[in-house]
Amino acid sequence: MNAPDSHPTILLLALPAAALICAALVVLLRPLLHRYALARPNARSSHKVPTPQGAGIAVIAATLLVAGLCTRLNGSAIPVALVGATVFIALVGFADDIRPIPVVPRLLLQATAVGAVLWAAPAAMRLEPWLPLAVERTMLLIAGLWFVNLVNFMDGLDLMTAAETVPVTGALILFGWLGDHPLPPTIIAAALCGAMIGFAPFNRPVAKVFLGDVGSLPIGLLLGWCLLQLAWHHYIAAALLLPLYYLGDATLTLLRRMARGEPFWAAHRTHFYQRATDNGIAVSRIVAEVFALNIVLAALAMTSIKLDSATTDILSLLTGSIAVGALLYRFSRKKTA
Repeated sequence: MNAPDSHPTILLLALPAAALICAALVVLLRPLLHRYALARPNARSSHKVPTPQGAGIAVIAATLLVAGLCTRLNGSAIPVALVGATVFIALVGFADDIRPIPVVPRLLLQATAVGAVLWAAPAAMRLEPWLPLAVERTMLLIAGLWFVNLVNFMDGLDLMTAAETVPVTGALILFGWLGDHPLPPTIIAAALCGAMIGFAPFNRPVAKVFLGDVGSLPIGLLLGWCLLQLAWHHYIAAALLLPLYYLGDATLTLLRRMARGEPFWAAHRTHFYQRATDNGIAVSRIVAEVFALNIVLAALAMTSIKLDSATTDILSLLTGSIAVGALLYRFSRKKTA
């Protein structure tokens, strides 16, 4: 798949524009968030002082605005269903930030957003043609709902979401630049990458502001859609490799809590990255190691795309899984003197 010749200029425009817009919006919003959306520390928190949350409003606004303008300049478009679902799930997150929504209604609302995106996708977009379309889309609905929530679950440490989102979107930009990823999701990735870079200075340890669910949920939806586009174009291994750290940490934590009979839907601080802080590893070290791991996973994803063989896919996934497992093991061990 080859993108139009104008795509380098569009991508170069999208990233810095989104970064500047997001940073400006965070500055404008912080006083309001400090007054009306203050996250107070509790036993499950990683922060120690009350901190405003809701800067995800700036991230999502900058992403959608810049991506919309850039796709229009290029003569393409973002699916209307994706824009609507992103705004909808952001509103759900905002409501949950202000007053927690019970788990079942919250999941139903999130599933509505994910389902709307999948329902609007062309029937020709398939992962496995031998599967009935209804079965495949149902499986994708479950996977999409899980992905949206795991991005939310993993947003529990300063700069953690930036350490995940920037390398993943950066890799998607590179794939699109080389013609291996469709242009609209590549532009969304560039806008989201820029927005997260604009947000990062305000979220570095010790964070001055948090994303909140209003940010983490729609980020999960947009990232999931971009990765699904990669998978729909037969790069399934790459689509799994890019978010493999998040998939590994969140999924293993969920399974461990279920095996122990814990209320896995309840808030907690037993993710591997949270255990790392309890085990004496500095926050800056944790996010740096996650960022470095994501660069390795991006390189493996690129290898799987360029060599494009079943053997390469298997070896890349195996190597990536070993790398993720090694970091999770390190995070779970107490720091030694």
